[in-house]
Amino acid sequence: MSNIRKAFENKKAFIPFVTCGDPDLTTTGKIVRAAVENGADLIEFGIPFSDPTAEGPVIQGANIRALSGGVTTDKIFDFVRELRKDVKIPLVFMTYANVVFSYGAERFISTCAETGIDGIILPDLPFEEKGEFQPVCKKYGVDLISLIAPTSDKRIAMIAKKAEGFLYIVSSLGVTGTRSEITTDLASIIKVVRENTDIPCAIGFGISTPEQAKRMAGLSDGVIVGSAIIKLIEKSGENAPKAVGEYVKEMKAAISG
Repeated sequence: MSNIRKAFENKKAFIPFVTCGDPDLTTTGKIVRAAVENGADLIEFGIPFSDPTAEGPVIQGANIRALSGGVTTDKIFDFVRELRKDVKIPLVFMTYANVVFSYGAERFISTCAETGIDGIILPDLPFEEKGEFQPVCKKYGVDLISLIAPTSDKRIAMIAKKAEGFLYIVSSLGVTGTRSEITTDLASIIKVVRENTDIPCAIGFGISTPEQAKRMAGLSDGVIVGSAIIKLIEKSGENAPKAVGEYVKEMKAAISG
């Protein structure tokens, strides 16, 4: 059984997204531990990239701050090794195919396995091109997590059938960022997913309030929150771990009710 599946066992999963190294890796570690203590079920780590095409201004800003602070992929792997001494919940990377290519796919994925990363999400990797990474991921037991967007339409069943880890359901068109309202017909997307796989699905993009989280958790197996957490980190400075911990607690309570 995929380690990721454990995040969804008998509960709705709350999945915070944090950019590694924003504002620095020491603070990222404290934020993650605060999130775990307050009920986070899985952590999604962004590896900073100079051209993050799926991201809105908030996460782009976090990427720029992390990169200007000198964060590298090697430093992030060392950070995960350290974190794994006490953080036991599943961890996944969200990054871009270019980051993996430039590091060397086999080297990147084998190091994921060795440091305790359970899965990777590559938003710029078309489903049809998964074959470039899939065999290497399989070899090292790292789940290659697929995304389903509102535009996936006739491909939803096909993507769901081949899914591993969990399915990332993109709630809205466009880039990441908080939204006041999510209008996509997610129920019909999830119906097709459920007909084709028993792998859990979590909804991300645009969720920021407990009310939104509760509604999305009603449709799916979990909720992913990124931009709202990045904003909180930026605003809170050195109090970020405490602020994120409180936010995670509130969101987890909302989806567990």
